[in-house]
Amino acid sequence: MQPPLALAGLNILVVEDDDDIRFFITTVLEVDGATVMAVASAAAAKKVLPELQPDVLICDIGLPDEDGYSLIRKIRALKSDMGGGVLAIALTAYGDSENRIRALEAGFHTHVSKPVAPEELVEIVASLVASCNW
Repeated sequence: MQPPLALAGLNILVVEDDDDIRFFITTVLEVDGATVMAVASAAAAKKVLPELQPDVLICDIGLPDEDGYSLIRKIRALKSDMGGGVLAIALTAYGDSENRIRALEAGFHTHVSKPVAPEELVEIVASLVASCNW
């Protein structure tokens, strides 16, 4: 008998402009049981968020046109039933402490530096969900 998948039943929205990284993140999360929708821009994320109502948002900071900081501030301004309360992870190459603080102040729950190992990404998502008494 196999152990349950760590992310089974979770609906995750990934916002990442790099095709290869978006594919990697999506694959890692789906292998561990999550249902994933991946988009390449903040505009696309804002469009699908209210309808999708994801459990978790994983978002790059360095996005074209609108960065992840701006996106999460706009999401946090939304009502809960529009996605404003989504659990949010900043997954970014901007890994220094200044950018970590900036991400948390903007509204992300946690900040993860790229590159991230598959098992670490799964653990971060699972831990965030567990910590919110889901």
